[in-house]
Amino acid sequence: MSFYRGMTCENVTIKGDGGTPLTAYVARPEGRGPFPGVVLIHHAPGWDELYIEFTRRFAHNGYFAISHNLYERAPGSTPDDAAARVRADGGISDAQMVGDTAGAVAWLRAQPQSNGKVGVIGSCSGGRHALIYASQRTDVDACADLWGGRVVMTREELNARTPIPPIDMTNNLACPLLGIFGNDDRAPSPEQVNAHEVALQQHSKVYEFYRYDGAGHGFFYWNRPIYRVEQTNDGWARIFAFFGKHLA
Repeated sequence: MSFYRGMTCENVTIKGDGGTPLTAYVARPEGRGPFPGVVLIHHAPGWDELYIEFTRRFAHNGYFAISHNLYERAPGSTPDDAAARVRADGGISDAQMVGDTAGAVAWLRAQPQSNGKVGVIGSCSGGRHALIYASQRTDVDACADLWGGRVVMTREELNARTPIPPIDMTNNLACPLLGIFGNDDRAPSPEQVNAHEVALQQHSKVYEFYRYDGAGHGFFYWNRPIYRVEQTNDGWARIFAFFGKHLA
């Protein structure tokens, strides 16, 4: 994949679940393309600087990338305010997330610079959401889950917003899956990652899991003490190799 020093970055409006207008950040490499597409599903802290930077990182590596604001319906003067309200309210529903993400996928596929292939990626709650999306829809060609928690869920954790454990959707996973995990993480724990891997094997799914010693939850996050540079660099290399294989 080529590196693109120039890119176009802008906010666009997409149609989310139920036709609700949502703001999304887009980064596209210079040139006519066509480019493979990536939809980034942000984490629980919200549609923040990390995800804006991650979106540009994909464009730099030759992808047409979009990250949509799942929390835009919540009141708040800034994305951080809205995210705080959503977290206090227990998060958004899985069904609404799927509808919103479908809007981002459709927007990306409709662009003339698209090569017709789209991947989905997320970290933390976004990793869980990416997995759910790829298990309920058939319009993405690859999925990357970065330390998504609550893939394995107890009955007590289920509710109207999160009614089905993602691991129970494994048979319906419609594309190859990449998993990136820290062995010091507890959500998901190594034991939960093992259980997920067993389910993928039982259903003969195409997947790649990478587990990193000395790394915990969120170890890609360069603005926090949890950042682990060596593990992060290897993780990004795995991501671009995976998407390069399935989206090129």
